[in-house]
Amino acid sequence: MTYTFLQHYWWLLVSVLGALLVFLMFVQGANSLLFSLGHTPEERRLVINSTGRKWEFTFTTLVTFGGAFFASFPLFYSTSFGGAYWLWMIILFTFVLQAVSYEFQNKLGNLLGPRTFQCFLVINGILGPLLLGGAVATFFNGSNFLVNKMNITDTLQPVISRWANASNGLDALLDPWNLVFGLSVMFLARVLGLFYIINNVADGAINTRARRHLIYNVVPFLVLFLSFLVRTLLKDGFAYNPETGTIFMEPMKYLHNMTVMWYVSLVFLTGVVLLLFAVVRTMMKPDYLRGIWPAGIGVVLTVIALLLFAGWNNTAYYPSTADLQSSLTIVNSCSSKFTLSAMSVVSLLIPFVLAYIFYAWRAIDSKKIDREEIENDEAY
Repeated sequence: MTYTFLQHYWWLLVSVLGALLVFLMFVQGANSLLFSLGHTPEERRLVINSTGRKWEFTFTTLVTFGGAFFASFPLFYSTSFGGAYWLWMIILFTFVLQAVSYEFQNKLGNLLGPRTFQCFLVINGILGPLLLGGAVATFFNGSNFLVNKMNITDTLQPVISRWANASNGLDALLDPWNLVFGLSVMFLARVLGLFYIINNVADGAINTRARRHLIYNVVPFLVLFLSFLVRTLLKDGFAYNPETGTIFMEPMKYLHNMTVMWYVSLVFLTGVVLLLFAVVRTMMKPDYLRGIWPAGIGVVLTVIALLLFAGWNNTAYYPSTADLQSSLTIVNSCSSKFTLSAMSVVSLLIPFVLAYIFYAWRAIDSKKIDREEIENDEAY
């Protein structure tokens, strides 16, 4: 395995983890619609106990995604997670708020009341996908940071990368196109959440409301996502010369990536078709409950393709708007060949982990959530 192969291989693995994270944010999407789907305390408990079965998967994938980036592309980890820490701290805080809300909303001695913790779940459901989407959008629009590897020789302050202003990542939210993509991810999470509730909750009233809200969230998602996609394909992109490592602006770089990497474009189009199929089938057939699966597979394929467009084909996946030559690529930000090779051996265990997740998922969902379970069994 050559060093170049390992760099591309690990960007693919990171992309897969990122795609799985976006899919698993159906938990946040469903929680953001908690008061729209559940009009009574009992109905809200049905929704909460449905998503409560899966929230650990999302949180674990988020941590694994960060860990994989740290191990394979440590310079990105130190630049983004270390420099833009306010943005990432807010994201992590909302996820911690989610975990606390599940566990304590119906505990004895809860002075705040269940509704307060349910509002916390809604906050996580909105801010989590929105901020994560905004962070990912910087892969295409750039961030305000500086990198100087010579600083490693500074014995007093050996900091290679730093943020170029005092916002520490919050300035990403000032770019309207980052917000557009963040909002599209939020609406996508809501769409996936509705698919999941339709599939997992055996309650006619909630099911009817979920189908009605599907169109309300699909339309803004499509408008926002297509707007971001068209603008990204037509704008100048961040490329680098593989021989010299020089970063430069290339007209319509991401459109070129789609044409050159036609195989990735096929994956992208397949993902989009699967998502649209799930939407149309669910809306046209009132008895169709399995939309979460074609939609989920479609989202995973689409996000994988988007991240590959951002990192493969000599593209700077984390561009710097403060200093173009500080932009990060899979070449100048990766771990050593030895580290990537050693981790590649460990990555062979991934299929077994996925098989366990599939087994655990089926065991958890062997019975749909219903009112009887909420009344008689242990529940959130």
